Amino acid sequence: MLQPKRTTYRKAHKGRIHGQAKGGYELNFGEYGLKALEPERVTARQIEAARRALTRYMKRQGRVWIRIFPDLPVTGKPAEVRMGSGKGSVDFWAARVHPGRIMFEIDGVPPDVAEEALRLGAMKLPIKCRFVRRTDW
Repeated sequence: MLQPKRTTYRKAHKGRIHGQAKGGYELNFGEYGLKALEPERVTARQIEAARRALTRYMKRQGRVWIRIFPDLPVTGKPAEVRMGSGKGSVDFWAARVHPGRIMFEIDGVPPDVAEEALRLGAMKLPIKCRFVRRTDW
């Protein structure tokens, strides 16, 4: 699973995901892509599950680019622990995804295969997504 090798700070504030994506909203590598329509945190496990669904349907043909990286440490405290006593330890890593962000790109497969593969990948993600192709631009 994806996670940073090193970070400046071990734990991060929760924050909010405001506004549209500032960058990464156009296809740069592949012919087809999966675009986020909602703001949400996507975990490293969800990214990996979507990637596996994509590559499995494509039968390992073509190429897949993952355009998001989980660099946000999300902490949690164990069950039945009293209030106070500091912030919990890091549970998992997540990526902040803004609306309009391209999350996955694929190339080297026919359009119908690409659309179905990205649809299967989108099912593994907690947000609404849209299939985009380069000719849309």
